[in-house]
Amino acid sequence: MNIGSKIKSLRLKNGLTQEELGERTDLSKGFISQLERDMNSPSLETFFTLLEVLGTTPTNFFEDAESPPLIYSSKDHRIHRDEEAGYEIDWLIPTSYKKEMEPIYLTLSTEGHYKKFEPSQAQTFIYVLEGKVRLLLGEEEYIGVAGDSIYYEASQHHQLSNAGTEKCEMIITVTHSYL
Repeated sequence: MNIGSKIKSLRLKNGLTQEELGERTDLSKGFISQLERDMNSPSLETFFTLLEVLGTTPTNFFEDAESPPLIYSSKDHRIHRDEEAGYEIDWLIPTSYKKEMEPIYLTLSTEGHYKKFEPSQAQTFIYVLEGKVRLLLGEEEYIGVAGDSIYYEASQHHQLSNAGTEKCEMIITVTHSYL
């Protein structure tokens, strides 16, 4: 394993410069640079401090770093149906809960609705494929029809429901808020 490149990758993922990582770990920018180029090795104590600042554990750091797939087939999807609420949700990427975006395919039956969400820092994009969808965002109501795109910040209570007499289908991508 190339420890230096893994440290650099985690540093960049966390949006830190070498100098910022050095300040948070009481190491010099030069030492961080040497680590990232595998020209120097940290002590165990320093290594654990780096991992803590970079938001990972030794187990996660040393996990076999297989490249995730780029293409997911329909057999990879996870599907959940709620007959009572009248919806079917299809998680298009099985590990999307670990990622920054969560793409789903949502189908609402006639009079179907999806659960009510609490306010968050997430952002949501919806592309309506078929039917009419009602977005209740705070106290405001919005209607989107097939071909419409909807984009909103989820800073208020929100809920999706079918606004038509036929089923409603949409692709939704939600960002995860990491607070």
